[in-house]
Amino acid sequence: MAQLTPLAKGLISVIVIGVAGSLAWNFGLKERVGTGAGGSPGTPPAASAPAPAKPTPAKPGSSAEPAKASARADDRNAPLGSPTNPLKVSLVSFHGYAPALVANGNALETQAGSLYAKKDLNVRFVIQDDIPTLATVFESGAAQCAWRTSDFWAQEQPNLRNAGLDGRAVMIVDNTQGGDAVIAKDAAVKSIEDLAGRTVALLQFTPSHGMLIDALDNSSLTARKKDSVKTVFINAEEGTAGVRAAFEAGHVDAAVLWDPDLALALRNVKGAHVVYSTKTATNLIFDVMVCDARLLAKPDGQAVVQKFVEGWMEGVTAARANPDNAVEALVRTEEFFRLLADKEGKAFVKSLFANVVWTGVEDNARILGLVGGTNHYERVYKRFDEIYRKAGALANPKSPVIAPQDSFDYRYIKAMLARDQAAATAAAQPQTTFSQSSLKEATQQQAMVTKPVTVGFASGSAELTKRAQKTVDGEMVPFIENNGKAYFEVSGNSDSTGTRESNLRLSAARAKAVVDYLVTQWEFPRERFKIVGNGPDRPLCNEASAASEGLSLEECRALNRTTRVAVFGGR
Repeated sequence: MAQLTPLAKGLISVIVIGVAGSLAWNFGLKERVGTGAGGSPGTPPAASAPAPAKPTPAKPGSSAEPAKASARADDRNAPLGSPTNPLKVSLVSFHGYAPALVANGNALETQAGSLYAKKDLNVRFVIQDDIPTLATVFESGAAQCAWRTSDFWAQEQPNLRNAGLDGRAVMIVDNTQGGDAVIAKDAAVKSIEDLAGRTVALLQFTPSHGMLIDALDNSSLTARKKDSVKTVFINAEEGTAGVRAAFEAGHVDAAVLWDPDLALALRNVKGAHVVYSTKTATNLIFDVMVCDARLLAKPDGQAVVQKFVEGWMEGVTAARANPDNAVEALVRTEEFFRLLADKEGKAFVKSLFANVVWTGVEDNARILGLVGGTNHYERVYKRFDEIYRKAGALANPKSPVIAPQDSFDYRYIKAMLARDQAAATAAAQPQTTFSQSSLKEATQQQAMVTKPVTVGFASGSAELTKRAQKTVDGEMVPFIENNGKAYFEVSGNSDSTGTRESNLRLSAARAKAVVDYLVTQWEFPRERFKIVGNGPDRPLCNEASAASEGLSLEECRALNRTTRVAVFGGR
């Protein structure tokens, strides 16, 4: 994609990849309270954002008082997880981590009577909104575990190994479902394909960046039209406040944002609307907790991590049961949320919970494929590794490619699942119920994105060959799995050769063959698919002027002969 204001290439170093490159979607939450301008010259400050402030020591006697105690020296000779040597966990200010604070007694350090205290485990949550690299965090002893989004973990693990270290994710802590989105203000921009020739603001090498690349890669835009989408990379220091400011000021046509700036932009800009979001792409963006491999190699470390994971999962249950208390936990422990609550109200903070799933044992089992089905975490890890290597995000382009299964330590969730039959049973059930009536309603709207797939058929035939099945498996199925709550229109299409009537019949039969395969072999509900035979009526390329797209006539016709999968659903 073309770049209007890319970050300087010199910034892509080991240290900056940890700061700029790892500015995953939670980073902007700190900067949202800043007054920085957007990435384009003349972009005004975010008018509705309060000034930034670092967390201040709690007053004696308050529930957040243990933050004061974190300044004391730890006794490294004491057992890990004891009061004098707590397990230290690096977080940023983000509402997806509220369950952890709840489990700790609404505090950064473990409180008496809290869920962690009952497990005889002391945890210190360290708020590091500047996001140091994992190598820095682990080597300095600032923390033994740290948050990462799954996409950035795919970027950083190779760098961590280059530094002579390693880590493993030990649990999925949240799953954004509506909290990340591509938004626009022009009513004519209704799909990813409508971004052609438009400018889009975002933060580079974050889930926003990966989400946009993934959507464009899966769109029906030709290569030339994909290049016409101009990405405006806002300076990392501005955070998502800068992205929102550029969008609100009208300096860009669209933006990729996450909450709370997403919610604020949609509220503040007349006509602002969601084009594509994780409300539909429910299996795309996860947050994980990564722990130092040296900790995970020791029996005593394993015991501590098991308690840590169990306490977090219990915190999920408690936060779901009492979301108002989860708001209090955030406001009491993190300056960012205190300021946000003062500015927008606690009800606004609570509203952010609707677009993120705090993932308990059941959710972890489903996402990790532990009770059958696809391991969405590993699929996403591999996909984003591919995206970011191609985009030049890795500090060392020759960094080793890490197998997704080597990035996650499944022991802790598996141990909990083995004791929780109810969670195992629930995880095996379909996450969403689909119906023909909802399919009909959804497909009356414009598709959010349409993926063309070249499924080869023998001349005049609608029978799927083994090669065609492999194409469906590799190109179509992951796209469907990304969009976990979507409905789809599967259409057969043809070029302009042959009679229209025969092409209409054959293209419908071929679309049906693809859907039959998806239903019988992949067990997708048939109610998710609308079958259409377009014949030559909906070309993606104008065969009379193929050269204008940089294509030969045969390349143009091949694009028109694709089977297409269009996404419909909640935005």
